[in-house]
Amino acid sequence: MAFSELNLTGKVALVTGGNSGIGLGMAEGLAKAGADVCIWGTNEAKNEAAQKQLEAHGGRVFALRCDVSDEAQVEASFKETVDKLGKVDSCFANAGVGGGSGLPFYEQPTDAWRRVWAVNLDGAFFTLRAAAKHMVERGEGGRLVGTSSASAIDGAPRGQAYAASKGALVAVMNGLAVELARYGVTANTITPGWIETPMTQRSVGNEKFENAVIKRVPFRRWGTGEDFAGVAVYLASDASKYHTGDNFVIDGGYTRF
Repeated sequence: MAFSELNLTGKVALVTGGNSGIGLGMAEGLAKAGADVCIWGTNEAKNEAAQKQLEAHGGRVFALRCDVSDEAQVEASFKETVDKLGKVDSCFANAGVGGGSGLPFYEQPTDAWRRVWAVNLDGAFFTLRAAAKHMVERGEGGRLVGTSSASAIDGAPRGQAYAASKGALVAVMNGLAVELARYGVTANTITPGWIETPMTQRSVGNEKFENAVIKRVPFRRWGTGEDFAGVAVYLASDASKYHTGDNFVIDGGYTRF
C-alpha cells in the first residue's frame, strides 16, 4: 500500500517560475502526486507548454503570466489563483534570475544588482507574504518553500548579487518557520547545486566548465528538474507537517565533496 500521507489529491500547489527547469520539475512531481497546480511565469509560450505537460497527469492546472518583482502583479495573480483553484495549500517561491552583469565585483553596476534582488528576494517576499496571509486566514495550515542556491554556501565570483539574494532567502524562511508554526504553516528551503536549467544553459556542454565543476559532483552529472519532484511532494504533503526551518540541499553531494 502506498504511503497515503504523500497523496496530494485535494491539495493545491503554487509554483512560481514553474514553466521550466527546477520549477517545472517540482510542479510535475506535485501533479503526479495528485495536486492541482498553478504555475507562474513571464514567458507565455513556456507557460502554455508547461500547462499542457502537467495536464497529462489528470489534475487541474492553471498557468498565469506574472512578474514576481511587481508587487501589484503578485497580489492580483495570487487572488486569481485562489479564485480559479479555491485555495493554496503549498507555495513554492521558486522564480529567479541569475548572475547579474558578469563583471568583476568592483565594476558591477547598481542596476544589475538591484534587478537580481528585485526578482530573487523582493519577488519571494511578495509571493510568500500573500501565501502566508492566505494560509493564516484560512486556519488550515500550509506549506511555504523557497528555492535558494548552493552559491549561498560556496563562493560565487562575479555572482555576488545572486548569491546574496539566495542567502537572504534562507534567513527569511528560517524566520517564517518560527513565526508561523503556531498556525500550522511550515517553512523550508530547497538549495540546488549545479542543475541543467535555462539559467545554466551556457555552461552545459562547455568542456572546460564541466571538467572543472561537474567532475567534482560525486554523481558526476548535472542535476535535472526531475531531481526536485520528490522533495516537492514531501514538502507539500502531510508527511512533512512537523518538519520546518530546514534547508534541503539537492546537489548530488557537491557541497560535501
